[in-house]
Amino acid sequence: MVKQVALNEEYTVSIFTENAIGLLARITNQFTKRHINIEALNVSQSEVEGVHRFTIVVNTTERQVQLITKQIEKQVEVYRCFYHHAEETIHQEIALYKLPISALKSGIELESMIRREGARILSMEENFFVIEKTGHRSETSQLFEKLKAYNVAEFVRSGRVAITKPMDELKEHIQEVKAKAAV
Repeated sequence: MVKQVALNEEYTVSIFTENAIGLLARITNQFTKRHINIEALNVSQSEVEGVHRFTIVVNTTERQVQLITKQIEKQVEVYRCFYHHAEETIHQEIALYKLPISALKSGIELESMIRREGARILSMEENFFVIEKTGHRSETSQLFEKLKAYNVAEFVRSGRVAITKPMDELKEHIQEVKAKAAV
């Protein structure tokens, strides 16, 4: 009998919570104790007043992400936790690239590349300038590789911001909870 090996895939985990001190540590610990590296993390207010959204990107098996989402939902301050495959989300990241001002002296070549890549110059200072690029990780990485020739001084990329294609998962859950509480 041949044993099937589960393959790792990229998953986006969306967690809707109260804004509670220490919750981030407890959530990330669920990944740490299973030896799963968090590729990207973003926390922000959600569309529902008083509810915060954690967006976490991981590469793991579906079985592992199922177990993690169940464990995370056991946290008192967590309203709901969902996981999605890449094709079930619309997502972006933002990247900033700091270059020496002397790079612009190379002529129109750099400015043309910035436009072709869908990026823009965000800030011009006396000794440096900053380029901004929004896109998928592969796109921001590709621009970084191209800009290396111009001596990138700093590079930073945000965590993923994602919206799921399935509609109203959180709102439906909150309505169910309110209906049960009213009884």
